[in-house]
Amino acid sequence: MFGKGDCLIMRVTFLGTGDAGGVPVYGCECAACMRARTDETFRRRPCSALVEAGSTRILIDAGLTDLTERFPPGSLTAIVLTHFHPDHVQGLFHLRWGVGETIPVYGPPDTEGCADLYKNHGLLEFRRFIKFEPVVIGDLLLTPLPLIHSKVTFGYAIKDADNQRFAYLTDTAGLPPRTEDFLIDWQPASIALDCSYPPQTDLPRNHNDLTLALTLAEKIAPTKVWLTHVSHRLDAWLMESIGDLPPRMGVAYDSQIILDVGLL
Repeated sequence: MFGKGDCLIMRVTFLGTGDAGGVPVYGCECAACMRARTDETFRRRPCSALVEAGSTRILIDAGLTDLTERFPPGSLTAIVLTHFHPDHVQGLFHLRWGVGETIPVYGPPDTEGCADLYKNHGLLEFRRFIKFEPVVIGDLLLTPLPLIHSKVTFGYAIKDADNQRFAYLTDTAGLPPRTEDFLIDWQPASIALDCSYPPQTDLPRNHNDLTLALTLAEKIAPTKVWLTHVSHRLDAWLMESIGDLPPRMGVAYDSQIILDVGLL
């Protein structure tokens, strides 16, 4: 459970690092899924993160179904959505029926949303970002960046009062030119980057493979890259080839905490 509390430096907690199927995948007996069934540390839940700075606590994506247990009332400044696919919003369906203060939920301008969330929003107050227009949320400045996915999707460039810069970029297959140019100029110290698949022979759709992720990492050139939205297929590949990743690239895992993102 995450209660209230000030964080003096920007801190990122990867609450979930899996793709829509998670790890282990139901019925799969690959090496990665078998390992995850026997060792809880290798499980991957819906992709999401908690970003903290000062007294500000922002949840990025709401695919975890136990949000009401993880976050007591009043413990979140806002929820920020990358997009409205179910594995990124399903936790809102129960949370919305709570009582008390409203919770701001920011996201891209998707007129469809997901199911009846807009119509029956309960204590959720939906607000729409505009691409490339920065928004201050508490002690953090977020700039929404268009990504390439099957639904309208935003990544986020996040900066704190000490000018620490972190970018969260999932779900996407490559980057639009303007987003890529923004990140190269913005110079994030670290990024969380979608990488669902091992190297593919064909250009991937909706999610990066490792080849595309490596290309993007080279262009943006942060100090550290954390791969997230990981599938069981990539985990199985990594079990054989983890040493092939460049030194500045790591694979995020559930509950991992990154402190002081500007000094990675």
